[in-house]
Amino acid sequence: MAKVTSKLQVTIPKAIARQYGIEPGDEIEFRPAGTEIRVRPPRADPVGLGITERLRLFRVARQRQREREATMSVVGITAADRGWTRDELYRRGEGTGEDG
Repeated sequence: MAKVTSKLQVTIPKAIARQYGIEPGDEIEFRPAGTEIRVRPPRADPVGLGITERLRLFRVARQRQREREATMSVVGITAADRGWTRDELYRRGEGTGEDG
C-alpha cells in the first residue's frame, strides 16, 4: 500500500509501473470510479500490444474457433426423445387453475 505525501503525491510500486510501462516523467490519469479512483497509464495499450498484434491474435483465435465448430456435431433431440412437446409446455395447467 502506498502513502500519500504532504504534497498529495503517491509512489507507484515498481512492479506495477513495469507491468504497465509507466516510466519517470510519464503523465498518468486519475479518474473517479464511484468510491474508488482509477489510475490510467498514458498509453492507450498498457500491456504493450499494438493494434496490429491485437488484430492478429483475434484472427488466430477466430480461426481456432471455426476449426472447433467444424468438428462439433449437434445432436438433434426430438420431442419423442424428451417425452414432451413445446406446445404441451404452453398448455400445461390450462383450465386447472395452476400457474404451471
